[in-house]
Amino acid sequence: MPFATQIHPVAGTLADSTADLLVLPVHAGDDGPTAVDGVADSGLTQVLPATLRDLFTHYSLTGKAGELAQFPVARDGGLVRLALLGVGSGSPDDLRKAGAALSRSARGSETVALAWPGAPEAAATAFAEGVLLASYTFTLKTGETPRSKRPAAAVEVVGAHAPDLAAALERGGELAAATALARDLINTPSLTKDPEWMAGRAREVAAESGLEVRVWDEEQLTEDGFGAILAVGRGSARPPRLVQLTYTPENPIAHVVLVGKGITFDTGGLSLKPNDNMKLMKTDMSGSAIVLAVLSALRAVGAGVRVTGLLPLAENAFSGDATRIGDVLTTYSGTTVEVLNSDAEGRLVLADALGYAVAELRPDMIVDVATLTGAAKVALGTGIGALYSTDDALAAEIERAGADSAEPLWRMPLTEEYVETTRSRVADLANIGTRKEFGPAGATDAALFLRAFTGDVPWAHLDIAGPGRSMKEDGLLSKGGTAFSTRTLLRWIGRL
Repeated sequence: MPFATQIHPVAGTLADSTADLLVLPVHAGDDGPTAVDGVADSGLTQVLPATLRDLFTHYSLTGKAGELAQFPVARDGGLVRLALLGVGSGSPDDLRKAGAALSRSARGSETVALAWPGAPEAAATAFAEGVLLASYTFTLKTGETPRSKRPAAAVEVVGAHAPDLAAALERGGELAAATALARDLINTPSLTKDPEWMAGRAREVAAESGLEVRVWDEEQLTEDGFGAILAVGRGSARPPRLVQLTYTPENPIAHVVLVGKGITFDTGGLSLKPNDNMKLMKTDMSGSAIVLAVLSALRAVGAGVRVTGLLPLAENAFSGDATRIGDVLTTYSGTTVEVLNSDAEGRLVLADALGYAVAELRPDMIVDVATLTGAAKVALGTGIGALYSTDDALAAEIERAGADSAEPLWRMPLTEEYVETTRSRVADLANIGTRKEFGPAGATDAALFLRAFTGDVPWAHLDIAGPGRSMKEDGLLSKGGTAFSTRTLLRWIGRL
């Protein structure tokens, strides 16, 4: 596991635990907060400084998910911390929030023991996600992290030792581990992270996870006609790559293709970004990191469908060789595209990968994920991803998986009247909107552009430009790349 914190079930009660932080769950109810059944018999009531009801009143506790109060209690001749943790209704969403709050408050502790509140398996999975993702850190600082800022080494879930609950906790760990892998890739500085470096990480993941892997270098991209990927990467001294990863279970029931935008750094090209906008652009390959992470975990979650992941990788730089405004390029599918803004490069690399998937891979469905447009962030903010789809059933399944993962998606319209804005005067398509009467419909323009490369294959597009990055630590999120939609895609694929 890639976390400093390990989470595992143990038998017994809190009275048997030697942890330095003991946690009593508290439910929210219509009649006020209540201790979870069995807590009163945990063997700890005699060391409490007051009755539980008086403590609820003193700390103004309601039992709301993530609410927490802690205080020292005398035990075995010394002091340990005891926490009252709100778990709300005990639903998966509430346990995920509670797990994240517990993880953050437990920094500096060695071992945490929580009395399991008797929630179902899905809640156990969500709790593990919350604990582990809130403990995620990424740093390149030299020197040792102070003990007070280190995540707890272990979280013991007391009383959750039944096999089904143990498996549910383990599943939460697998979902969190995939997310952490994606976050690590996203947060790696672009000085290190060029297209070949990402291809190298893909080879490593393939070897560890039993995946087939194929990598196109710049000569092979030229030979096979990936004109859009080449055009985006032309301005950089570090050439583009295309990576294909394939997971094949026994007797697969369907074939899914996942495509992830992989711009390892985005200057905007000749349509140069302002410096403040460029500061976050090491994260512009989030889509490719997410797809790679999803592929890494498919065997662990027992996926029963064949999945091919495509990572079109390029660095969007500016130089004398960079693609010029007004240039016309030819994509893999043969469609010509006029480049009217070199900062709308993500849809170009995706277009090549989508065209290749339709022509060569014969998928039953395609899903792409990308930090694609600022317009999606303007429309939905930083907490919700935009979902476009040509298939109602596919969209509904992904939406449900997003809701179950606390990664909410909002379905946006593929407005047919807006198709005209994707047209170019000199090519088949333009890479930004060409009509002003529709207003600044940038996210929809981009989605309609991508749809042109998906043929008649059921397709969904996740624009995660808003929730793909976090500017602070909050709940499950750490500052930097969030890997939003990793757990959504794993849940969705696991249910197919």
